[in-house]
Amino acid sequence: MRRNVQVLALIGSGHAVSHFYLLALPPLFPLLRDQLDVGYAALGLLVTLFNVATGAAQVPAGFLVDRFGARRLLLLGLAIMGAAMTTLGFAPSYGLMLVLVAVAGIGNSVFHPADYAILSASVDRAWLGRAFGIHTFTGNIGFMLAPGGMIALTALLGWRGALSVAGLLAFAVLGAMLACGHLLRDDVTRADAGQRRAAAPTSARSLLLTAPILLLFSFYVLNAMFTSGVQSFSVTALNGLHGIDLAFANIILTAFLIAASAGVLLGGMVADHTDRYVVVTVGAFGTVAGLMLAVALLPLPAVVMLGVFALVGLLQGSVRSSRDMLVRKVTPAGATGRVFAFVMTGLNVGGAITPVLFGLLLDHGAPQFVFLLMAAFAVAVTGIVVLVQWAIAAQSTRPRDRQVPAE
Repeated sequence: MRRNVQVLALIGSGHAVSHFYLLALPPLFPLLRDQLDVGYAALGLLVTLFNVATGAAQVPAGFLVDRFGARRLLLLGLAIMGAAMTTLGFAPSYGLMLVLVAVAGIGNSVFHPADYAILSASVDRAWLGRAFGIHTFTGNIGFMLAPGGMIALTALLGWRGALSVAGLLAFAVLGAMLACGHLLRDDVTRADAGQRRAAAPTSARSLLLTAPILLLFSFYVLNAMFTSGVQSFSVTALNGLHGIDLAFANIILTAFLIAASAGVLLGGMVADHTDRYVVVTVGAFGTVAGLMLAVALLPLPAVVMLGVFALVGLLQGSVRSSRDMLVRKVTPAGATGRVFAFVMTGLNVGGAITPVLFGLLLDHGAPQFVFLLMAAFAVAVTGIVVLVQWAIAAQSTRPRDRQVPAE
């Protein structure tokens, strides 16, 4: 128990810092606009470039994790990200800030593959579902702390000082990980390191192109599209479809976000007490699809809508650990980094598709179709996880079908 908690504290702290940096700049945009003499579109490009660099480097980082070890890559990523964020406070020009956020994004790319590889090797199997849930929850904590934290630091130190001090957070976590590095186990050992380096690149790529992993990549894409849709467009769509005023619509969104965070912790406990991850996911997303249809088609009162979105958030958050456990179930030994890096890239893909898609629906005066599309995403997820189950079953029987009798 003590070791599990210590590992989760170390990995969770790094994950929280990673998510804190993703939202560190937007609260400062009004100040940066005047100080740097650039528009909001240019400032938005800083955040976009951070995310693009993370997504582009994540799969290569996963291969490096499996080849050289997750702990080494995690420490290196923390150092790169912390150095870039600290230097950002001293950047004399907007152009240099673009370079630095790209560097920070590359450092940030190691977290998902390295974290999941370390958790899988360091945490007791009976705790693994909760570990994945707590890992996701700590990322949410980073998001929640970033806006208020950056505003408070800016009030004390100015925006440059705020960015530089925020950058030091990574080095604080890095120091803790160096001091307690013996707790962070890795599934890459010296004995098999040479074998991994000699493995053919084509075999590594072919692993990512197996049916279960491609299906789970699609799961992550659709899950991100659903979540991004709720976070970015539910307020506007609720106002346009049901006439809910913007203030209460934002309260509804807040209820969804809080319930989703609670669902992550609940789902971690569920994942540790059952291996029927497909049943859990189908049940949760099937219910979510029905609730989204009700939002789209029924004239529900605003208070009822609040309860509906809270329940949707709880259910949608509760399947994240089961989703991650499904990925672990189909991942061969020694391939945790590359597989998690690949499927997690689906979150970046889904988050990039949704704004354009839902924006077009709202531009054409069709807020009802926002919720209908969310319901369709939920239905598609249920179908995908059933296909994952079939693909796993097919893979498990195929070697036995090919066995030659010993005689």
